[in-house]
Amino acid sequence: MDAAKESARAWVDEHMPEVSAWHRIIWELAEPAWREYESARWYVDTLRRHGFTVEEGSGGMPTAFYATWTNGGADAGPTLLTYAEYDAVPGNCQAAATERRPRNGLSVHAPGHTDPHSALGISTLAGVLAAQQAMLKYGIPGKLVYTGEPAEKVQGSKVVHGLRGYYDNVDAILSFHPFYMLPLCNTVRWDTHCGAYYSRIYTFTCPEPETWGYADPDSPIPASHSAARAPGANAALFTMYSLTKTTQDSMLPATGGWSLSEAILTAGQATADNLPASIAQIQYSWRVPDVASAEAVLAVLDANAEAAARTAHCRVEKRWVARNRPGLANHTLAEVTWANLSEVGAPRFGPHAVAVAQRLQQALGLTPDEQPFLPETQRTIAPWDAEELLRRHLPPEQRNWTSDDYVEMTWYAPTARFYIARPALAVQPGRPGYPSWVMNALGGIPETIDPMIEVAAKVVAGTMLDLLRSPETLARAAEEHRRRRAEAGDLPPLLPKDFTAPIDYRWPEYITTARGREWWIPTTAEESR
Repeated sequence: MDAAKESARAWVDEHMPEVSAWHRIIWELAEPAWREYESARWYVDTLRRHGFTVEEGSGGMPTAFYATWTNGGADAGPTLLTYAEYDAVPGNCQAAATERRPRNGLSVHAPGHTDPHSALGISTLAGVLAAQQAMLKYGIPGKLVYTGEPAEKVQGSKVVHGLRGYYDNVDAILSFHPFYMLPLCNTVRWDTHCGAYYSRIYTFTCPEPETWGYADPDSPIPASHSAARAPGANAALFTMYSLTKTTQDSMLPATGGWSLSEAILTAGQATADNLPASIAQIQYSWRVPDVASAEAVLAVLDANAEAAARTAHCRVEKRWVARNRPGLANHTLAEVTWANLSEVGAPRFGPHAVAVAQRLQQALGLTPDEQPFLPETQRTIAPWDAEELLRRHLPPEQRNWTSDDYVEMTWYAPTARFYIARPALAVQPGRPGYPSWVMNALGGIPETIDPMIEVAAKVVAGTMLDLLRSPETLARAAEEHRRRRAEAGDLPPLLPKDFTAPIDYRWPEYITTARGREWWIPTTAEESR
């Protein structure tokens, strides 16, 4: 190993107590999509303290940012990009503890980090800062770009950053994610990258309920009687909901893996008056292998929305949240990333991590295992070997699988996507799987999550230092990128250039009132019991 990479890894080792404390800050903030105000503020302040120039609110997104740092002059060396995600998931509030309970003072319905994006961002941040100090120490020229990507759970920001040109003129992108499925654990994606993701909100409005039908002239309140009988926007929403459940199995063939999920957005109607609901909103998100499949689902959803609106005497408006292209592989970058991952090795969960895992097993009434962690989390697997295992589940003609919005980045620059093991427990024979709160808790406890952060940071730093000093590797990656774009049909972005992020919807969030800071869905007496 060369001196620059050795220096970067030493920086990570030396600063791990500080990096671990940083992670707990973001993990405890746990702000959901489009509302990550404090998390983004923390990143902006930290990057500026380390010499980065930061644009806040990049792409018109209040919780996004674009940070740059250059060594050796504006035109010196390659430009490399990696990024932070920091949004949390509503309904997953879990303390960093070995028993099931929400974080102090919060509802169980508040957000928590599930993947965890808290560790994703801190891992890449530590890697960038480690590379930065090595560049300074050894005079390595180049430009580091670090973007803040909010709302990944609705795949919201990367398509906007791409449309606004923030990924232009980048030589290579490193995309890291904590492992979430086998065999993609301590490895780099090879050929089969994530697929297309579409997300759309349907808004039903009932602007003229009085025109619903016959107003009984003998009614004591003839002026509003027909309005009170109008089905209203809620009826339209649930008509679409039912239609979509009925037609879902017929949208696409049941092969290759695809999913459709929905979320009902609040309209603030909580008085149960005798007037019809004037507005109702439902969001649909679908994950499919390719754009043709995504468009097939879209056609059914749009038809269902129009039918529901007509049935309930409403108008319907449609607005995109996200619309992403399937990902492109880049073997050149994958090989460099894999070489660094192989050098660093898989995370090691030591005796303190084992003790935490055993206490979790005891809390669930299980006999603790001597080695409680999933064996795959503590060993690496070559990208081509992981690819071979992955392809066993897929039809031969299918090119992409599952969904994540890093795929949009792959169309702008050569991209490597790698996964490091987060702590996961091995399921005991004859037992059901662990409840989700267990994995969430492990993602917040330093003894169990820090090994992943350390490894990922060293992989980021080492890969960046290799690329900064190898223009021939970047040239090969660029040529491969051009070829793969052409082979995939050179698809243009699926949203217009002037598309704006849908930050104005009533996305759930933390609020501050006379009662103090609380989750927007307060804890009720029933929940307390």
